[in-house]
Amino acid sequence: MDDHQPSAGRGAIAYRGRGDAIYLNITNRCSCACEFCIREFSDGVYGEVLVLDQEPGVEDVTAEVERAFMDGPADEVVFCGFGEPTMRLDVVLGVTEWLRLRRIRSRLDTNGHGQLLNPDLDVPAVLAAAGLTAATVSLNAADPETYDLLCRPMFSKAHRAVIRFAELCVGHGIVTTLTAVDYPGADPEGCAAIASAIGAEFRLRRLAPPPGERTSEGGEA
Repeated sequence: MDDHQPSAGRGAIAYRGRGDAIYLNITNRCSCACEFCIREFSDGVYGEVLVLDQEPGVEDVTAEVERAFMDGPADEVVFCGFGEPTMRLDVVLGVTEWLRLRRIRSRLDTNGHGQLLNPDLDVPAVLAAAGLTAATVSLNAADPETYDLLCRPMFSKAHRAVIRFAELCVGHGIVTTLTAVDYPGADPEGCAAIASAIGAEFRLRRLAPPPGERTSEGGEA
């Protein structure tokens, strides 16, 4: 399976979405090809095109964050774009440290594959050391078979790795929320039980607009 990078195009690095947050789009690569992913039928969210022509470095991202703050205050900065942020863990860590020094809350929205993608590091530990405030981890299924069917990961045994990643984030003091999309087969009750067992919160996410309604106006972040 390839990493499902969309075709080249200009895209936003920092953008505003729901609530008082600034969102960061640092890659279009992902280790999942989720059946319900908004990238299957949209080129962005909240009116912003997120298909990148190149991946930004730490200085590019922090410059865009500074520009975004010129438009008004934000409660937090969230790594959440058209790809899996931990595929560029060095950028996540560098930007998180930059935010910590400025006392800005940071959150990682992730598929939970960070340890699988960066096996030589203790990823939850280095995220905590960099100052990450919170993590939202997409579990999406209560059992491995359904997870593989819905999320189509590039790794085997990914479901257990996602749960373990979230559990370690909790252990390192990162405020952690497991999520599941409101999609047939996702079993939100089962996902909520897993979250409770590892000391994480749980949130059910709404489904993105269906195919045939291609848009850059909606989405879930």
